[in-house]
Amino acid sequence: MARGERRRRGVPADAQRTAERRGGPARRDGRAGRASGATRGVALAVVLALALGLSGRWLLAWQRARRAVTLLSAPPALPPDSSSPAVAPDLFWGTYRPHVYFGMKTRSPQPLLTGLMWVQQGATAGTAKLRHTCEQGDGVGPYGWEFHDGTSFGRQHIQDGALRLTTEFVKRPGGQHGGDWSWRVTVESQASGTSVLPLVSLFFYVVTDGKEVLVPEVVANGQLKFISGHTSELGDFRFTLLAPTRPGDTAPKYGSYNVFWSSNPGLPLLTEMVKSRLNSWFQHRPPGASPERYLGLPGSLKWEDKGRSGQGQGQGQFLIQQVTLKVPFSMELVFESGSARVGGNQALEQLSGSLLTKALETHAASFRERFEKTFQLKEKGLSLEEQVLGQTALSGLLGGIGYFYGQGLVLPDMGVEGPELKADPALFPPVPLFTAVPSRSFFPRGFLWDEGFHQLVVQRWDPRLTQEAIGHWLGLLNADGWIGREQVLGDEARARVPPEFLVQRAAHANPPTLLLPIAHMLEGRDPADMAFLRRAFPRLRAWFSWLHQSQVGPVPLSYRWRGRDPALPTLLNPKTLPSGLDDYPRASHPSATERHLDLRCWVALGARVLARLAAHLGEAEAAAELGPLAASLEAEESLDELHWAPELGVFADFGNHTKAVHLKPQPPQGLVRVVGRPHPRLQYVDALGYVSLFPLLLRLLDPNSSHLGPLLDVLADSRHLWSPFGLRSLAASSPFYGQRNSEHDPPYWRGAVWLNINYLALGALHHYGHLEGPHQARAAKLHNQLRANVVGNVKRQYQATGFLWEQYSDRDGRGMGCRPFQGWTSLVLLAMAEDY
Repeated sequence: MARGERRRRGVPADAQRTAERRGGPARRDGRAGRASGATRGVALAVVLALALGLSGRWLLAWQRARRAVTLLSAPPALPPDSSSPAVAPDLFWGTYRPHVYFGMKTRSPQPLLTGLMWVQQGATAGTAKLRHTCEQGDGVGPYGWEFHDGTSFGRQHIQDGALRLTTEFVKRPGGQHGGDWSWRVTVESQASGTSVLPLVSLFFYVVTDGKEVLVPEVVANGQLKFISGHTSELGDFRFTLLAPTRPGDTAPKYGSYNVFWSSNPGLPLLTEMVKSRLNSWFQHRPPGASPERYLGLPGSLKWEDKGRSGQGQGQGQFLIQQVTLKVPFSMELVFESGSARVGGNQALEQLSGSLLTKALETHAASFRERFEKTFQLKEKGLSLEEQVLGQTALSGLLGGIGYFYGQGLVLPDMGVEGPELKADPALFPPVPLFTAVPSRSFFPRGFLWDEGFHQLVVQRWDPRLTQEAIGHWLGLLNADGWIGREQVLGDEARARVPPEFLVQRAAHANPPTLLLPIAHMLEGRDPADMAFLRRAFPRLRAWFSWLHQSQVGPVPLSYRWRGRDPALPTLLNPKTLPSGLDDYPRASHPSATERHLDLRCWVALGARVLARLAAHLGEAEAAAELGPLAASLEAEESLDELHWAPELGVFADFGNHTKAVHLKPQPPQGLVRVVGRPHPRLQYVDALGYVSLFPLLLRLLDPNSSHLGPLLDVLADSRHLWSPFGLRSLAASSPFYGQRNSEHDPPYWRGAVWLNINYLALGALHHYGHLEGPHQARAAKLHNQLRANVVGNVKRQYQATGFLWEQYSDRDGRGMGCRPFQGWTSLVLLAMAEDY
């Protein structure tokens, strides 16, 4: 029985009846004293039984709670110290702070961090807007990476009103600590018809998070000559901020300098610390020009140790250089590693000026060449605009890779309900995570089911990055084999998450999409990939076993997502967040009788992939266990019995359901759910949409299946799922289509077009379009039409807005939700390449 569904065990009823019989009225023959003694003995036995029963349950609860926050003991999927500069020097430094517009850090629990802020100086203090972290509503945009290779090079453009910033970086290998790197930041005005050029301040900062040493040296007037430093991981190093120049020129340009140096207030507080100190007016006096005033930081290099949150000293350092000047201009920041200059490399030329320009141009040309070789968009006849879209999609995904370290909050799976066994959230052990993020502005952290789709793209570009990412995710397994679906690690990540989403529940699963890139690895049989999968197999098996056992349904070979919302009176249909499809309609009345179609299909995919992997690796015992399970789950007879709804003509969920629910205004509560007739009963859930397609999406049907035709019918019907912009998440014919779930909860997966599921649909149509069967020609035709719709709309919206979006309207194609969303929407690249 599933861990989350074990029943509470009380005192057996017959024990109470026995006690009552033995403790009955005293017999008239004078043996009342002995009866009373027997009663006391029985009562003591009952108390002891109760105590033992409760203590047993408490022990079980304690064991569950402990296992929830204990790491799995299986061997790691990645080599020891895989993130260190000794093992992976080219990955040690990176743009691993996706939530800031531009910044770099080391892959380390206590990293050295760098970043950029900027402000366009205004006439009054209140008009200056300090930019630092990517925010959904700050008015900046479009912005994103034009090029990013995931390791050594990137170029990003940021539009901020009339300002256009270009941020570039390039790394140079050498030494034992990750080598050198250089930035170039160019600021230009896009305003037309004005001769007044904006005055802009750039803020370059360095932050340490421990006992690392920073030693700044000032030339004059607040200008830093360089910053020397030393850490245990980086050895000796030096930062140099070069004088500004005009873009493309070498002649220096006049700038005004301010500097500030203090203890690290905590990474989430950096922006506010700088804002609070931009309260003094200074004069910018270029030779031969009229002076202008600007808001600046304190003008001398004076150490301020405020501690962190009142905790005193020893919390690291924060050193920031402000440079103020007229646009247009370029500035370069150079990081030089001391170990790269030992032996015969002592005279290694600084990576700046013309040398930096040449390195950037070389890397850009190399990126373009490698991109075409990998995805062949030009060769396949795609337009230049589509090639640019593809490069942007890939670069935005790679530029959104972050490195996180910290402790999450976990609510243990107690296995039973009851107030005496409720647990409090506990801290998970400190863990690192190297992962792409869905959105730099709105979701700058790791999401389990998103990451599998991310790595489908990354794996084609750089298989080693995918091994690193999957290996880190598998490093999060607890002793039961569970991985939290949302990873909030570190102060910066925690500061951007609503409190209700901080705690991850150890009873809740998430779609095992990491198996999608693993299946692609298994098909390719690259030796490095297979070596990784051999190391990762024990953890993959533990993860799958937990999913298969913990989410078991009410009948054999059925499965049920744990963690549906309770049936609150304010919810039209209680959400199922663990499924990843959030507000997609399920049974109207949640119960343990539910059978979830999508979850069964995910488990079937997992069994199939791992059974094949076990056989390839020679894991006989695992293959003997997983093979029959995969066969049973892929058997169409079983799928039909549990999920084919003849009255609906499609596959469906099953549960306690009625369509007669709606939200009705009921002051003062607001919108309240009203349930009419017919009353809920056990039946198939009439919610035609993405879930209905899962046996097709995950290619579980035989090409000769009698159900393939009906699924293609509803997929291709504009009254149901087909739209000119992609497949709708919920049929236009559904009573839930476009309906909000509560007064404050607009529709999410109730009609909008999502790229991840459309990509799965394209892959399935391509698959069945290349297999002999009665639906081969139709599947191939639908593939071509759907691909044209999806790619065409994403391209149009990108050209109109400069962004990839979280979702797209099925009515007019416009981008919706958060942006930029260069997580799974980057799958548009694979759709263009027809790589499934």
